[in-house]
Amino acid sequence: MITHDKVGADEDLAREVLIIARDIAPCLDSFPDESEQQKDALAILRRVYKDITARGSRFIKGQSIGPARVEYTDLGSAFDGQPRRALRALCGSAASAGAPVGSFPTERPIARLWPERY
Repeated sequence: MITHDKVGADEDLAREVLIIARDIAPCLDSFPDESEQQKDALAILRRVYKDITARGSRFIKGQSIGPARVEYTDLGSAFDGQPRRALRALCGSAASAGAPVGSFPTERPIARLWPERY
């Protein structure tokens, strides 16, 4: 299981990063410890954590000269683009790695809507 101490030193920030990541990719906690999937997820989360702590120009939403003011985007925007796609791809590979897909019931009315052909 991925815990905040594996993501970063600031416990509150690391927990928030994990909460957002779990919202994007709910399968994160299903990866076995020390598996390649877990290592990949940790690499993504640590990169996002470092980007947030750096607070570079990427996170500046608005800026004024007088009276000097800077607005930053929300924390979730750190996952925009590649980190979001990468986390979702990890969950996609987890789902296709033998997890049950399920089937429709054959004896209820829904079976007439989508009949099984297998």
